[in-house]
Amino acid sequence: MQYAIVTGATQGIGKAIAEKLLKEGFALAVCSRTSEKLKLLQEEWTILFPNNIIKYYCADLAIKSEVEYFGKMILNDFPHIDILVNNAGAFSPGTIADEPEGLLENMINVNLYSAYHLTRKLVPFLKQRKKGHIFNMCSIASLKAYPNGGAYSISKYALLGFSDNLRLELMPHNIKVTALCPGATFTPSWAGAGIEPNRIMEANDIANMLWAAYCLSEQANVEMLVMRPVKGDL
Repeated sequence: MQYAIVTGATQGIGKAIAEKLLKEGFALAVCSRTSEKLKLLQEEWTILFPNNIIKYYCADLAIKSEVEYFGKMILNDFPHIDILVNNAGAFSPGTIADEPEGLLENMINVNLYSAYHLTRKLVPFLKQRKKGHIFNMCSIASLKAYPNGGAYSISKYALLGFSDNLRLELMPHNIKVTALCPGATFTPSWAGAGIEPNRIMEANDIANMLWAAYCLSEQANVEMLVMRPVKGDL
């Protein structure tokens, strides 16, 4: 049995990744800060994946103590970890000079610290087996400044830096770290934006590429995966 953790799995890219892993037979742990979303997800997945082991936890990963609680529960429930997908995140547009007070702190808490604290909680567990694959959901916003990127882009640059440092530290332990850097992908956050779905990528595109990276030989690692719509960024 293989075991995976996917944060931010109730919708969008995270849900697509989680469902890909469930189809491949993984046991899965997911969390959400709202019990209502978890309940709806559980009802859906109980029908779609009746034979999978799925653990649902209510935790707000922008809060360190709740991240640590989530990690503790995983360590209690799973005998080992094969995949950790740090996907939880939030997006708010803005310019550094004019965005609301506290936006940077919020973006850092959700987009960086959630991954940082959960990974720190679980890495000793991975080191024991000298095996595992960590995927961090970065962005093309991690690679290049863009208009109205503001605090969001800053947090994603930081997540890429975290990924690079983590990869270097874990190389001697045979643990892989991949930074996923997708461009525009059709998710609920694009609802009402007036963008044609066929202009941007599908969430399943990201899930399929994650799976391809995971299926490489033990001696190979995709360090960074950059994906954009075929017609380029918006």
